[in-house]
Amino acid sequence: MLYARLILSRLAKAVIVLFLIVIFNFFLIQMAPGDPAAILAGEAGATDAEFLRQLTERFGLDQPLHVQLWRYVSGVAMLDFGFSYRQQVPVLDLIMARMPATLLLTGTAFVLSLVMGIVAGSMAAARIKKPSGSIIMALALIFYATPLFWVALMSVVLFSVYLDLLPAYGMYTVGAGHTGLAMAIDVGKHLILPATTLALFFMAIYTRMTRASMLEASQQDFVKTARAKGLSPRVIQRRHILRNALLPIITLAGLQAGQMVGGAILTETVFAWPGIGRLMYEALMQRDYNLLLGIFFFSAALVIVFNIFTDLVYRLADPRIKEGS
Repeated sequence: MLYARLILSRLAKAVIVLFLIVIFNFFLIQMAPGDPAAILAGEAGATDAEFLRQLTERFGLDQPLHVQLWRYVSGVAMLDFGFSYRQQVPVLDLIMARMPATLLLTGTAFVLSLVMGIVAGSMAAARIKKPSGSIIMALALIFYATPLFWVALMSVVLFSVYLDLLPAYGMYTVGAGHTGLAMAIDVGKHLILPATTLALFFMAIYTRMTRASMLEASQQDFVKTARAKGLSPRVIQRRHILRNALLPIITLAGLQAGQMVGGAILTETVFAWPGIGRLMYEALMQRDYNLLLGIFFFSAALVIVFNIFTDLVYRLADPRIKEGS
């Protein structure tokens, strides 16, 4: 019952937040330079004013701003995000076609970064006075400071061009005709480079956070009591220090899970991964504002869902947290 009330409370707040985001994104797009009708007319090779006027009327760009806002907000309430100016396909269909690829990439990268970050951070905390601990933290600092696009490009050069071990772009081999297990293996091979590249930056953050949290937890009284009872260092490290150190990591992971969708824009562009990050880049270059607004909406919705899920996980990890806290 407690969790049901919590979910309902978070969902009610999420609706309000999404409404405000829809309004903000609409006015943000209105301030962006470029006219979609002019771009479409230029691509069609037509420069006369009549053709441009017809395109403007067709997409409702000639209506007053408040009318356009009302049409857009009422459409979003019915999950109608309009048509893509460029591709002449419903925005919802385009996003839903690309969403599984983005969720696969970001989900894999999230799990990799969290697991590797916690393991590396635990090792660094246990080896604080040893060279191996310093090496782990130095590598984490390098991955944190290195630009994501540079890591992506260098991984393509190394593993695809020179070593020829992994595919450089796409989600699967075009024309291979794989099905079943062979298709899953093919997608997995294409997933290794982009998922690992996206995970490295966040892994560095989790490594540093885990190490700092574990060192702080190791100074608490309950750890000293466990040592006084004669428990082995491994048991103390796993059951007492790491368990309490995970709480701030859960919070950070929930916040950054949504950020991975934004980070996927660069990764998907470099690796030609057919997700909504690459779709957002294409829509921006083509001034496809309806598509951009739809992608912004779903990106914000994903962030809100991740935050609600983080609240639930946090309360499961620490039952002392009450609903009103």
